[in-house]
Amino acid sequence: MAYQRIFATVALTGLFAANSASAQDFLLKYPDIVGQWRRPTGIGIQWDQSKRVGPAQQAPLTPEYQARYEANLADQRAGGQGTDPLGKCIPPGMPRMMSVIFPMEIIVMPNTTYILTDYTDPRRIYTDGRAWPSEIEPTFTGYSIGKWIDEDGDGRYDVLEVETRGFKGPRTFEASGIELHDDGGTVIKERISLDKTNKDVLLDEITTIDDALTRPWTVTKKYQRERNNVVWHFNHCAENNHHVWIGKDNYMVSGDGYLMPVKKNQAPPDLRYFQSSQK
Repeated sequence: MAYQRIFATVALTGLFAANSASAQDFLLKYPDIVGQWRRPTGIGIQWDQSKRVGPAQQAPLTPEYQARYEANLADQRAGGQGTDPLGKCIPPGMPRMMSVIFPMEIIVMPNTTYILTDYTDPRRIYTDGRAWPSEIEPTFTGYSIGKWIDEDGDGRYDVLEVETRGFKGPRTFEASGIELHDDGGTVIKERISLDKTNKDVLLDEITTIDDALTRPWTVTKKYQRERNNVVWHFNHCAENNHHVWIGKDNYMVSGDGYLMPVKKNQAPPDLRYFQSSQK
């Protein structure tokens, strides 16, 4: 992730060096969102920050996806991973990445706003006025087009409106396994802005439109700014990940390096391609 921050810093330096007046105009035109943004103290990684993780979220799921969710919870209670894809080191994607498992940084450039974290892929929000492409290569993060808005008319942008499409899965809202639809047809709309009463609080109103839901699901995420002595730590999912999937079954690698079950009475994996050592 460090190389991305170096790239952004070099790009901004080049922009400012080319025309100091333009650089000053640029700084005055956009909101001050420099710094490290974290989840508020005491808030976990649940999707709706106002509710507990799990069934208390009251996700507006269709009957099919509610049944899948309940089966997933039963698997988790038995020791499995359920439908949560992160155990396989699949990126959280959108919208889950906006739960900010690890802190994020927002870098505003003239044509693109970047959202970086030390946990998953960077996110690019194109703000150059482009139209939607005729075809979008599906990704976990999706394809985001945004527009900066000056709502209060003071000459400085205060809201970034974003729409994101073009997804592949599997993706979930949170670790409890609330799934988004397999068809990848999700549309996510956001309004990102600083809190008017506290400029060290960032708000992201996120509306998810998805075929696994009976209606659009809107939540507002809050993030707190750390301005001074910021430290970034890159967290790689594959490092020390002891989860192993063989076929459709989840196993673990024990501390001494042996394959072990995760559920009571779990059958061993199919070893048909291994020759028995016994004669």
